[in-house]
Amino acid sequence: MKRIAVLTSGGDSPGMNAAVRAVVRKALYHDLEVFGVYRGYNGLIEGDLQPFQLGSVGDIIHRGGTILHSARSEEFRTKEGQLKAVKQLQERGIDGLVVIGGDGSYRGADKLVEHGIATIGVPGTIDNDIPGTDFTIGFDTALNTIIQAIDKIRDTASSHERTFLIEVMGRHAGDLALWSSLAAGAETILLPEIPYNIDEVIKRLERGSKREKKHSIIVVAEGVGSAMEIGEEIKNKTDLEPRVTVLGHLQRGGQPTGFDRVLASRLGAYAVELLLEGKKGLAVGLENNRLVHYPIVEVLERKHTIDEKMYELSHHLSI
Repeated sequence: MKRIAVLTSGGDSPGMNAAVRAVVRKALYHDLEVFGVYRGYNGLIEGDLQPFQLGSVGDIIHRGGTILHSARSEEFRTKEGQLKAVKQLQERGIDGLVVIGGDGSYRGADKLVEHGIATIGVPGTIDNDIPGTDFTIGFDTALNTIIQAIDKIRDTASSHERTFLIEVMGRHAGDLALWSSLAAGAETILLPEIPYNIDEVIKRLERGSKREKKHSIIVVAEGVGSAMEIGEEIKNKTDLEPRVTVLGHLQRGGQPTGFDRVLASRLGAYAVELLLEGKKGLAVGLENNRLVHYPIVEVLERKHTIDEKMYELSHHLSI
């Protein structure tokens, strides 16, 4: 292993830059040459690679987003596109690749392994929906962004004695909704993993009203559906006029938390260590504060699950 490359793919997440920095500096420490791939798999196909030195990743550990930029690539889904990417790596004598991203990025990494490229996946997504790790890079930062937003909205909800629905990201995973609801004391959580009944939601609101509760916060994971539509349904079935806030892409931005910076640094460096050991086709993770790795194909086959004990706890604490 003499030359490696690193790319970020899919949705950006706070801490990706810290992971890129760790990959580059760990590789240089072991006298490897490192290339940064710009614009994900699209850039790899087009040959948008640049050699990186120590200074290339200076002063980025605290920055959100990704200096390598990110883009989705339809062409890379084809065999022809994959072979173009492989050719770009081979022409530069690059022996290994670190891919930082979510499950779509992992699928791309797996294809490169099939074509003979030693590839390691690093979980970078705010959704926390990658099996084989307790936390993904960016989850903690996004979680804290959501908590701050809920705290501010609660001030307004209390002042105007209103019900607010707050829609958060997560795709088909409810981790952001669950963790933020528990941390911010939301009264109701709607998760894609657990079916909900709108009448039960309304009953909770009515119970709160009977004990003279002046406001309510309902957190809706985007995988459940539109918070606007759910709010309209509540309005039609009650005398309430709920307000809806869709937090959107502000959840992806901002300086990464200390936890995400450390997590990204550990996982990025570990990916390089595995390449130096001659490993390939693996995804790194953190379980019980221990660095672990699993075959990418196994990670892709496993199903993400929600912590139902936490869900029950949130109900117990929001009576």
